[in-house]
Amino acid sequence: MVIHMSDYSIRAALPADASAIFSLLRELADYEKLLDRFFLTEDDVVRDMFGSACHCDLVFQGAAAVGLTTWYWTYKTFRARRGLFLEDLYVTPRCRGLGLGKKLLAHLAAKARAEGGFMEWQVLDWNAPSIAFYESLGARPVKEWLSYRLEGEALESLTP
Repeated sequence: MVIHMSDYSIRAALPADASAIFSLLRELADYEKLLDRFFLTEDDVVRDMFGSACHCDLVFQGAAAVGLTTWYWTYKTFRARRGLFLEDLYVTPRCRGLGLGKKLLAHLAAKARAEGGFMEWQVLDWNAPSIAFYESLGARPVKEWLSYRLEGEALESLTP
């Protein structure tokens, strides 16, 4: 079976896509071995993924959503530049190796370029296939910075 890129399309997600977004993100959580931390609901998708907290773009094969990106804008004050932070990138296993991940990244890169900005994301340290993919595109890890998170009891106890 020959697959043509013309069989695929990318567009911004719509509220009617909430079920597909939820399913794809659940698959991603399973792949990343993080289902125990997956608390997202379809209501959360509707509330957050259409510009209020983040954005979501989908790649379709015909009418079926087969991949997605979730992302949001950031700002680096020292650089005086807007950045696009890629939160999630996922393509279903049956559609991997077709160039869809690269197409999704190129789609987002165009948004970042239009703003004179850059793109950033994180990857799990054990995810060698994704790391190799990102490095094949010319992406490099930011070694000077460590990610920190304040949540739960630590967040609650930090009061003015």
